[in-house]
Amino acid sequence: MAARSRILIVDDEPAHRLMVGLHLKKAGYEALEAGDGQAALDLAAREPLDLVLLDVRMPVLDGRETLRRLKQDYPELTVIMMTAYGSIESAVEALKLGAWDYLTKPLDADELVIKVGQALAVKKLTEENRAQQERLKERFDFESLVGRSPAMLSLIEDLRLIAPSEATVLILGESGTGKEVVANIIHHSSPRRRGPFIKVNCAALPENLLEAELFGHEKGAFTGANKARRGRFLSAHGGSIFLDEIGAMDPATQAKLLRVLEQKEIEPLGSDKTIQIDVRVMAATNANLPQEVAAGRFREDLYYRLNVVALTLPPLRERVGDVPLLAEHFLKLANERNNRAVKGFEEGTLRLLAGYDWPGNVRQLANVIERAVVLCPGEIIGPDSLPAEIRGQTGPSGGFFRPGLSLKEVEQSLIVWTLAQNQGNRTRSAEELGITRKTLQNKIKEYGLERVGQESQDQDD
Repeated sequence: MAARSRILIVDDEPAHRLMVGLHLKKAGYEALEAGDGQAALDLAAREPLDLVLLDVRMPVLDGRETLRRLKQDYPELTVIMMTAYGSIESAVEALKLGAWDYLTKPLDADELVIKVGQALAVKKLTEENRAQQERLKERFDFESLVGRSPAMLSLIEDLRLIAPSEATVLILGESGTGKEVVANIIHHSSPRRRGPFIKVNCAALPENLLEAELFGHEKGAFTGANKARRGRFLSAHGGSIFLDEIGAMDPATQAKLLRVLEQKEIEPLGSDKTIQIDVRVMAATNANLPQEVAAGRFREDLYYRLNVVALTLPPLRERVGDVPLLAEHFLKLANERNNRAVKGFEEGTLRLLAGYDWPGNVRQLANVIERAVVLCPGEIIGPDSLPAEIRGQTGPSGGFFRPGLSLKEVEQSLIVWTLAQNQGNRTRSAEELGITRKTLQNKIKEYGLERVGQESQDQDD
């Protein structure tokens, strides 16, 4: 970074500018000069700058007014003030206006280089952190939920309302439906997005370790506790924590979690002191918690405390119209991961994907697409690149018509399957469905099924 950093020296004393410039160039920086504040503003408008060394007392435009204008026009620009010992009060005032730090004249060469290096290092870290936040926001914003089905559009609307709040969220759904993705979106779209986001799989830790992992422990609290350790809740202070597979949590830990939710405090194992925490809790499970409560395996009071806002993620078989969109999305990711350049799918491949039941949900689809990308011999994925169980399917699963589906979801699933059975022939599909071809075309457009219902050249027009 030092070899490319451009530093502007603003001082009305030419000899001082020359001396500072020599020290900076020796340290590997590029030095530019301006004799007064107005000249500095003019140069900043023309040249990209990384840092400004700005004298406080100058004619034409003094340092404080120059600083104010620089920060107004370039808020990310780093400015270090230079001042004589007797004007330190002016430099301190400049810090309040946004200066990063100040140096006293006569400047010490070593202090100059060290302070400039520190300022540029902080600037780099700030820019990297901002870029990381933007990447996370792009990866975990509402648009990252791929789908145009009614169920997904409803979920996205709910998330827009839930994310800015502080409410505890319970995320329900089968394995592979994307519960962790939803938790990520909530955190990164919330006011806590700059805080930590800690994830814990409650089913992956033995009962005797989960409590210590969540709440921390003191040295000697149990056999093997050779040193004190902060828990996941304390690590999440100021941010969010995601407790996956909450249904697997043992009763003793459930009781402690209830206290955390109610009192906003934790008590590490082996300690008699409580620690106040500020953490938003999100929990997820594929278990039927009301049944677990009835069976005595899950605390009823904890269930209601977690169930402030509940989100139920639909299984993929209930939103089959989203399968082509998801397939394209996972194709792009698989290409990037595996250094491939596969361009798309044969129409027959999309029909097979849309007609499958997907017991493993979105996660299974992602794995199938990655497998197909790796095994694809050309640029287009054909049916032969799909697993045998998908190629050999014979009809719609009863899961398409299970209780609880809306009429639209049943209709959407039936249209997809009928099109698949008729190789995309819309006239024949409309006849079998007992509707006009125009009505079918409208339904295809409404549900975003153009890729599934797309017909080949030798079919009816």
